[in-house]
Amino acid sequence: MKEKIFDGEKAKKYAEILKAIGHPVRLRLLDILAFHGERTVSELGDILEVPQAIVSQQLRILRLNGLVKAARKGGNAFYSIGEDNLRNLLNCLRNCRTI
Repeated sequence: MKEKIFDGEKAKKYAEILKAIGHPVRLRLLDILAFHGERTVSELGDILEVPQAIVSQQLRILRLNGLVKAARKGGNAFYSIGEDNLRNLLNCLRNCRTI
C-alpha cells in the first residue's frame, strides 16, 4: 500500500493553520474553547488576564482560519471551536512528553 504524502497545496494550508495556532494566546484561547465551552471576549480576557482588544485580535486570526466561530446571542458574540478535530491536536499537545 502506498503511503499518503501531503500535496503542496495541502501542506501550505496545514502550515497556515499551524501558524495560526502557534501563538501562546491563540493556543490558550483554543484550549479554553475546546475543553470549557463557548465564551465571550470579556470572559476570555478575564480568564487569560489579557486585555479584550488583544483577545479580539487573536480571535479574528483564528476565525479567519476557520478554527473558531462566533454566534450572536443577546448582544454578545459567543466564540466556540470551529473545527472539532482541534481537540485531538490539543490533546496531543497536552500529552506530549517532550515538554
